[in-house]
Amino acid sequence: MQGAVLVFGATGGIGGAIASGLAASGRAVHLAGRDQDRLGELSRRLGAPASVCDVLEPGAIARTVAEAAIPHGGALSGLVFAVGSIVLKPLKRATAEDHLSAYRLNVVAAAEAIAAAEGALKAGQGSVVLFSSVAARSGFANHSVIGPAKAAVEGLAVALAAELAPAIRVNCIAPSLTRTGIATPLTGNEAMAKAIAAQHPIPRLGEAEDAAALARFLLGPEAGWITGQVFAVDGGRSSLRTKG
Repeated sequence: MQGAVLVFGATGGIGGAIASGLAASGRAVHLAGRDQDRLGELSRRLGAPASVCDVLEPGAIARTVAEAAIPHGGALSGLVFAVGSIVLKPLKRATAEDHLSAYRLNVVAAAEAIAAAEGALKAGQGSVVLFSSVAARSGFANHSVIGPAKAAVEGLAVALAAELAPAIRVNCIAPSLTRTGIATPLTGNEAMAKAIAAQHPIPRLGEAEDAAALARFLLGPEAGWITGQVFAVDGGRSSLRTKG
């Protein structure tokens, strides 16, 4: 494996934890995010190059891939797409634009990132990690917008794992509710956070490092025979029902 790991969404909780852990282990990383101030702070802390990138801006993804790959001879050793949204609305309030925007950000932008980086990832024998949600396979009220979008991310992961094998591995992580900035509307209310935590067989909310640790493993050589998989990091919520 050669080249840097390009982390889209590096200013988010999980993306930042992935980048920090990779840098601490000596892996080269290239940070990408749309918050210039937070991105600059993380870049200085990790000593890693960074690109300000709004993945919905035309041309931004391709530019960022080039900025990450060119210093390494056109190669990338990995790509993380930790960009997403949490849109919670009852069906009767969800608009067509809500559905289209969620799909555009979570699915189309991820596909565009991988397409832009395909050559660089092949050159670096790289690995891709995408992010779904427990809501892709478990039904929750008010998730009719984000649940289908995240299910599509899982479909994208397995389709591209087949298409890009054996040169590029593609896997997906599906966390349950995790204490990150994007989840603050849910986790910021302590009573609500405790109630949701209690619904997990391991009765707590996720932390960014829970998902980040698995992502870093999937990006490494130890996971060299793992591709096309969706991994739940959810305290058992998606598959276990305990007595209580």
